[in-house]
Amino acid sequence: MSSLPPDPTVLHAARRPPRAGRAGRAASGGGDKHPLILQAAIRVFARHGFFNSQVADVAREAGVAAGTVYLYFKSKDDLLASIFERTVREAIAEGRAALTSVEAPIDRLRAIARRHLELLSRDRDLAIVFQVELRQSTKHMEEFSATMLRAYLGLIRGVIAEGQAAGAFRADISATTAAKVLFGALDEMATNWMLSRRRYSLAAEADVVVELIAHGLAAPPPPRDRADKTKPGASAGRPGRRARKTRTP
Repeated sequence: MSSLPPDPTVLHAARRPPRAGRAGRAASGGGDKHPLILQAAIRVFARHGFFNSQVADVAREAGVAAGTVYLYFKSKDDLLASIFERTVREAIAEGRAALTSVEAPIDRLRAIARRHLELLSRDRDLAIVFQVELRQSTKHMEEFSATMLRAYLGLIRGVIAEGQAAGAFRADISATTAAKVLFGALDEMATNWMLSRRRYSLAAEADVVVELIAHGLAAPPPPRDRADKTKPGASAGRPGRRARKTRTP
């Protein structure tokens, strides 16, 4: 039986109150500009930094009036929260989808790691916002860690716990700690890729990260019987040593 937790993004979305103006926007027939504004916010925050950007900058980048932005988002902070939520929601959805085609615990970890790095490598501006701008505010990080990030770590933890139950991973290591270690390693690889002037495939780093983690998770081989270590024909006192010939007086 799978130990993966139920998808928390659906419950989170259901609990989140609707933003002001949503009903009026639908009635106006002007079309949903939510994705357009969110992508504009990613570009603006990546170029100028979250704290140096204004809602008016996002509106200008999106080609809409500033008032239109407020129909979809309550504030600049709401824009940043929405970027984080959308990114983690996509990571969870793609991670779950990737797990449906693999069974071996190590392959399941590889699938999640690849999707994680692929998602960020598709859009360098998104990587900058996700890896840098979100870390500038303790308030934001506390809020995000308590919701979507916890859900994502739960997905990774579930895969590790399944591997432990199957005997593929060490059972004496906390699955929660191992999930955090894997996420931290992927997070650092994404940050290095984003800061590097060298262009390379970020997703290709996934296998290396998982192999390093897996060596620490791999179950040790069963202890060999001491009798197996004795070489054939060895004496009890000094194994492997040939008996001396006795001289005749």
